[in-house]
Amino acid sequence: MSKVRIILRPNGPLRVEDPEGLVELCDANGNRFDLTGKPAFSLCRCDGSTNMPFCDGTHSKIGFRAAETAVAAETQAQAGPGRGGFCKTNMPIGRATRHARCAKMP
Repeated sequence: MSKVRIILRPNGPLRVEDPEGLVELCDANGNRFDLTGKPAFSLCRCDGSTNMPFCDGTHSKIGFRAAETAVAAETQAQAGPGRGGFCKTNMPIGRATRHARCAKMP
């Protein structure tokens, strides 16, 4: 018997691999989603998909950063400018640069 695997994609969806069709996916009212013929599918984490709860790739268009990444980046940003990481508007910053928009922010 194959195992069901759920893979957390970096800054992307939850990838569910279910080769034997063991997973039952239901909405808040208990209605089942039809997973017939889908040995694998991706679930949206960015809340931007037009095909919820399934991923449609919107995360890459809107610059979604998953919580586990955002927390790590926030920790780096708290170290201050010039130390790498991300600025106050979540733009990557280099060693000696500061994002112009952030310079105006308190």
